[in-house]
Order: sequence, then C-alpha cells, then structure tokens
Amino acid sequence: MEVALNPTIPTMTVTGLFAAFSVKHLLADYVLQTAAMVHGKEAKSHWLRPLSTHAAIHGAGTLLLTLAAGPAFWWLAPVDFAVHGAIDRTKSIIGGHGRWLPEEPRFWWLHGADQALHHLTHFAFVLLLGDAVTVA
Repeated sequence: MEVALNPTIPTMTVTGLFAAFSVKHLLADYVLQTAAMVHGKEAKSHWLRPLSTHAAIHGAGTLLLTLAAGPAFWWLAPVDFAVHGAIDRTKSIIGGHGRWLPEEPRFWWLHGADQALHHLTHFAFVLLLGDAVTVA
C-alpha cells in the first residue's frame, strides 16, 4: 500500500482530527492513566507491564479513531502503541538518570518534550488520515 499525502486536505478535517487525537491523548495520558502506571513505568525494574498497559490504552484510542475516520488505517494503532511506549520509556530513562524532580525546570522541559513528541506523532496520523476522511 503506497501512502501519499494530499496537499489539499481541508482545514476543518485537519482541525477535527487533531482535536479528536488531542482528546484521546488527554484521556489516555491523564484521565485513564493510574498512579500504578505512572510510578510503575518509571521504575528501574518491572516497568514493562505498566508501560505496556498505558501504551495499549493509547493504541486502543487510536484504533477507535481510525476505525471511525479511515478503517484502512487501523495499523496506526499498533504504531501508536510502539511509538508512545518508546517515547515514554526514553523519558523515564532520561528522567531517572538525571533524578529530576518537579521542582526543577529540567523535569518540566523533559515533560514538555515528551508531550510535544506525542502531539507530533498525532499530527502525522492526522496527515495520513486526512485524505481518507476527505475522500469518504
């Protein structure tokens, strides 16, 4: 399957999809993420299960959005699972190495970089899905 981006995706399509992915991210990262997931994925050991659970929630949200907007793009769900997990794990490794606390600006720089990477991932998904929604 060849994927070509359409340079004429309507602004409302991009806006709607990005809003949907932003709500999905808010729910998965803040509403549905438990304290056990937050602390577990940051741990030095036994981090895989809480991180995988958290990333699976993101993947499930992406699956719901892709099935509604462009079912042929269902494969973005496992991509989101993998990318979200990799970003979060990298953040945990960097944060753990630096032992940065919320009182330190570096903690928030790292958190901001983490969130920006998640939003850039979603924007890439929006560009891929945008053409499918426009055609449908």
